[in-house]
Amino acid sequence: METKTHKTISVVAGVIFKADRVLVCQRHEKAAFALKWEFPGGKVESGEADDAALRRELAEELGIAVHGVRQIFQDRHAYPDGPEVALSFFKVLAYDGAVQNLVFQRIEWVQLDQLNNFDFLEGDRRLISQLTGIAGAAMLA
Repeated sequence: METKTHKTISVVAGVIFKADRVLVCQRHEKAAFALKWEFPGGKVESGEADDAALRRELAEELGIAVHGVRQIFQDRHAYPDGPEVALSFFKVLAYDGAVQNLVFQRIEWVQLDQLNNFDFLEGDRRLISQLTGIAGAAMLA
């Protein structure tokens, strides 16, 4: 009997607010999981701390220099016929620079109650349930 083993990939994502809106990003049409929405971030490289990976990814994707983060949620998700991801979500507390779209199809600033209107990656859905539920206010305080 053949067993499939999937490598677990560590991924970090930033939850960035501007006033009462949060930044969401649409994956490029030619990327894996094309046109799905996500919070910006990416893979943690070998030997890299989660917060360092997040700073690197947000500089590459959005052109911002992140100065403060706080972890708000962790989860694991196994994609069918794909990787298992260990997800760490961070609220971005402070950054310098203007958010620019450097790699995505689109980016949008949306209110929390609008998050369910977007076709998010499966791995982000439990966080979205938390953010849009009663626990969301406490999580983000």
